[in-house]
Amino acid sequence: MCRTLLHPLLAALPKAEHHMHLEGALSPSLLFTLAARNSITLPEPAIDAAFASPASLLDRYTRFSSLDDFLHYYFIGMKCLIKEQDFEQLAWEYFLKAKSDGVVHAEVFFDPQAHTGRGITYETVVNGFTTACQRAERELELSTKLILCFLRHLPVEESRMTYAQARMDLETGRLAGLGLDSSENGFPPGAWKEIYGTAKNKGIRRTAHAGEEGPVEYIREALSELDVERIDHGIRLAEDTSLMREVAQKKILVTMCPLSNVRLRCVKDVKELPIRTFLDSGVMFSINSDDPAYFGGYILDNYCAVQEAFNLTAREWEGIAKAAVECSWCNSSRKTHLLEQLNETMVRFGHG
Repeated sequence: MCRTLLHPLLAALPKAEHHMHLEGALSPSLLFTLAARNSITLPEPAIDAAFASPASLLDRYTRFSSLDDFLHYYFIGMKCLIKEQDFEQLAWEYFLKAKSDGVVHAEVFFDPQAHTGRGITYETVVNGFTTACQRAERELELSTKLILCFLRHLPVEESRMTYAQARMDLETGRLAGLGLDSSENGFPPGAWKEIYGTAKNKGIRRTAHAGEEGPVEYIREALSELDVERIDHGIRLAEDTSLMREVAQKKILVTMCPLSNVRLRCVKDVKELPIRTFLDSGVMFSINSDDPAYFGGYILDNYCAVQEAFNLTAREWEGIAKAAVECSWCNSSRKTHLLEQLNETMVRFGHG
């Protein structure tokens, strides 16, 4: 945690998180627990020493060489998720940690194709995650939204099949919207134009990962071809001044994940991220944890990392927290309530 004078305020700020993959909250300890419970064989330590123990696996997570290196371990972990109770337990552990970090609203990603492709039914995944979401709202007073992501490294036709499976849940609001994730380079977002167009016509919310490892052109393509309402990661946006101006004018939220960007070597240090550029240019963004069990930090850790790197003012943090609430996909009454919480927090810390 940071040792700056603003740390108490950072901890207390009511936070909205928009970029967190539930499968990315699978801690090594839970991974080993689920593997044992479900009789899943993990790689032999003689082949991959990381699997000697939860501690050694956690240590390996500190040395990812790329997004694809991370995804290798990410998909191994997913194999341990079999039953509804596994998905519920995974999400519940995240919600408990999120609550302790000050999260009041969480919009979380999940990857159904990573599970249906290995024989787990779509209903098992969604039922487990939905149960945890309902429990979080009931017991933690934490509002939640589930966002279904397509895996872009798989054929688009598989995304079409997944969309067909999820169509009713998307149209009824059980699922809040669509996202696009996984390996970015070589998989331009425009390939999903037809699916996203169909979703838009049905009033379904849309976001996509773009400009993380991939070029800034992928951000432009996600906006023009997919008509997304948010950009996930988006750190390459700063390379295109005109596009950055467009994003600011349209109030399109960029969901930044600082510690993830460092861990996956998109940047060497948090100081290299365009936080100050976005603030000065009026680009709205939120700070998020991405895959916290793999990247060494949940949302408060990311807030602290940004503060240590940029020494932001209390008013700047208020603006970041406000943008996160205003660009959330919850209803207007919930937003009003969360903004009131934010104002009360600022007053309590002498910034009213």
